[in-house]
Amino acid sequence: MEKKRSLKLSERISYACGDAASNVVWAALGAFVMMYYTDVAHISPGVIGMIMLVSRFLDGASDLIMGLVVDNTKSRFGKARPWLLRMAIPFAIATTLMFSVPDFENKAKIIYIFVTYNFVMTMYTMINLPYGSLSTLMTDDPYERSVLNIFRQIFAQITSLIITSATLPLIKVFGEGRMAWTITYGIFSAVAAVLFLICFAGTKETVGIAAKERETVPIKKALFALLKNKCWVISMLLGTGTCLFFMAISTINSYFCVQVLHNDNMVGTLNAAYIAPMIVFFFFMAPIVKRIGKRNTNLLGWLLILVSYVPLLMAMTSVPVLIVSAVIRGIGYACVMGVQFAIIGDSVEYGEWKTGVRSEGLVFSAQSFGCKVGMGLGNALIGALLSWGGYDGELAVQPDSAITEIKSFIVR
Repeated sequence: MEKKRSLKLSERISYACGDAASNVVWAALGAFVMMYYTDVAHISPGVIGMIMLVSRFLDGASDLIMGLVVDNTKSRFGKARPWLLRMAIPFAIATTLMFSVPDFENKAKIIYIFVTYNFVMTMYTMINLPYGSLSTLMTDDPYERSVLNIFRQIFAQITSLIITSATLPLIKVFGEGRMAWTITYGIFSAVAAVLFLICFAGTKETVGIAAKERETVPIKKALFALLKNKCWVISMLLGTGTCLFFMAISTINSYFCVQVLHNDNMVGTLNAAYIAPMIVFFFFMAPIVKRIGKRNTNLLGWLLILVSYVPLLMAMTSVPVLIVSAVIRGIGYACVMGVQFAIIGDSVEYGEWKTGVRSEGLVFSAQSFGCKVGMGLGNALIGALLSWGGYDGELAVQPDSAITEIKSFIVR
């Protein structure tokens, strides 16, 4: 094991820029992509939900392949960093295409959505999985990884706040049509590409044997080692549950603001009420984690998230109540996400100690797949409920049954 070293502030910031870039897509997937498909492309929410669920399981192959690719990459830039350089522009192109559904007949639009949505998720895997693995290659100090994770979460949530607050206003500026969505996400995607390049340029891999001397790990050996890693199993289950929760709540909030509150400006307001306290609380996370540990911090977060829904049982359409609930939920989510990726990084170290096999890429690929399954289940659930309620994106006024489903999901 190499001597532990402290990371420079510039390295932490550069690394965090990568999660800011990733969250251009992550925030869009959570808040707007289903609404775009139903209300702009005019596809049934049930169909969209099924596409997203099927796509998540198809992602399993790409996650596994990319994890093995990262583990066996040998270059002068290391194992993970070269993929940030290679995939920054393809990632930006894929994101723009996702929000560029042509005005075809329905079957053709569904095919386009299926192809481009899966293209986005493949590009996301090919750049985000190496990005996640990079943290374990920058430092072998568990506390340093916790601090690095806090930095990435701060940048990620700032990006989420910008995306969720600026998307609908920019859509209005550019004319509110299909092209407005393409232009808006074309701009966001270009910024994301630049941020990934900053991440590439400002970080370096220092953990492990020099890149040219690294042993190629056989697939069978790596998989067996992974299955013996109980820390990885726990982190994958946590990641799946967290992603399911995030995707379902983020998606339904947009519908709730537009269809129940009849105020699309509330999308940005509620997201700000949720994300701003999360960002502030991240600055207090390092001493909290140091004092009570990662597990207890995660449990505290979920307790706060559950408490945040109690006020909604009394008055879910009251703006002050919605804001208070969002603030509490944001603090809880800060506790959860403040340790989530650090726990995954720790499972890499644990696996190496337990089995003698170090496989950053494979560990993060399995975690990525678990998270995507959670995303798919969340979107499928939302799509099924909206379809059950008779939601139709082409209608100016939705039926009462659809509104009831939206309201009921908020407190389920």
